[in-house]
Amino acid sequence: MRIWSVLLISLLLNCQSACGQTAAKPSASASPKSRNVIYITWDGFRWQELFGGAQEAFIAKDAGVADVEGVKRRFWRESEAERREVLLPFVWKTIAKHGQIFGDPAVNAAAKMENTHKFSYPGYSEMFCGFADDKGIDSNKKFPNPHVNVLEFLNHRPGFEKRVAAIATWDVFPSILNQERSGVYVNAGIVPIPGESLTDRERMLNEMIADTVVLWPDNQVDVITMQVAREYLLKHKPRVLFIGLGETDEWGHGRRYDRYLHAANRADAFVGKLWELLQSIPEYKDQTSLVLGCDHGRGSTIRDWTDHGAEFVWSAVLGPDTPALGIRSEVNATLSQIAATLATLVGEDFVKASPKSAKPLPDVVSGKVGQ
Repeated sequence: MRIWSVLLISLLLNCQSACGQTAAKPSASASPKSRNVIYITWDGFRWQELFGGAQEAFIAKDAGVADVEGVKRRFWRESEAERREVLLPFVWKTIAKHGQIFGDPAVNAAAKMENTHKFSYPGYSEMFCGFADDKGIDSNKKFPNPHVNVLEFLNHRPGFEKRVAAIATWDVFPSILNQERSGVYVNAGIVPIPGESLTDRERMLNEMIADTVVLWPDNQVDVITMQVAREYLLKHKPRVLFIGLGETDEWGHGRRYDRYLHAANRADAFVGKLWELLQSIPEYKDQTSLVLGCDHGRGSTIRDWTDHGAEFVWSAVLGPDTPALGIRSEVNATLSQIAATLATLVGEDFVKASPKSAKPLPDVVSGKVGQ
């Protein structure tokens, strides 16, 4: 009897020890490190340049290149890996090594939009709302989006109230994000920074906004949009920030492949500087996820690369909860998965609130495999 008592006590102690160890071990997804997410789009930037760098056939007068030899010296390299890295150094030296990139058809991982219109408003609506609406969202006209978007959803979640914002070049974003209903702060197009208590830098930016030559009546230049976003981030410390850059699309429509490449190269540099800034701020350092993407593709030939109509898109994710898997292969992705991905990166479930929305991109958060 004494032997059985000793064995029973030993068994109980071992069980308590094992159970205690199990309880003390947190799950990988129980406490996400990322408290913030920054989402940046490069309007109409093709997957071909993202994964392959400058395309030699397009570095030509027929594609609007003014200085063919100059562009070749700057952006042409013999290998694909070198070409994409010289064009987009932050994407390929940082995100590709420490994060994930979706959308490379060469490794059976094409990313596609689900809307059939293949231009901006339907693309942005799909990415922010999580599903395509071919009948209701069928133009680029300024009409309030009837669907709840992920920024609106997050803006009403505890801890995110009034800490969600959008800064963009295109003046249709207040409609796409339904600013009036959603309550999300939106500064888009050629408009000044509002408010009376502006910083010296904000006042300087307002002077630049008033004085800069207007290249496109409905689009601000990227450098000003990026600086406005930087100041907003420093001043208001949002937990969710969308930045929409547009020059890649505008120069594409203008058949200026040289300026299209320069715009992409600058956008990459803007993102790199922003990431550096985030890592210097205590509220963001090692607590912030960065997502890049585009709203639609472009044609694939020297004649139609200027136009919409291509279904292929891409996206990239970098952050403390995202495994470093590099270029994703053998995985299908859609533009509609962006909405839930943004929410998941900050520990929120957009699909539960909006069942029509697509699931997050797979494996972008540790411990949430397959989502």
